Amino acid sequence: MDSIDKLLAELQTECKEVQPQQQSKSATAKSFMPSSPKSASFMDKLLADVKADFAEEDAAIELKRQQELEQERIQQEKIKAKQIEGLKVQAKEWLAKVDPLSSEGLWFERFAESYPSKLEAAIEYLRSNE
Repeated sequence: MDSIDKLLAELQTECKEVQPQQQSKSATAKSFMPSSPKSASFMDKLLADVKADFAEEDAAIELKRQQELEQERIQQEKIKAKQIEGLKVQAKEWLAKVDPLSSEGLWFERFAESYPSKLEAAIEYLRSNE
């Protein structure tokens, strides 16, 4: 039995030597793997940061688009105002030339009754004839 005891003692010694090595390997492996609660909160924060960055970028793009639309609207208003000024000049010239007793003049008098001024009526008349 003495040999069996020796073998048993050797096995126990080997097991004790192997166990610390395995524990150190598993501890090393665990140190490389982040713990799940910390990992989840880190990932959530990272995801929230990325989401916030995209939202901020989208907001900046939308603001730029709104500004461009506003500039376009202002430009269109300027063009329209220039066209109206040009029509005013033409309307004044046309009013000065039209014979109020001609068929066109009599028709225009009746047409102009629904407008605040003859000039506005003449502008509308010229605009419709373009």
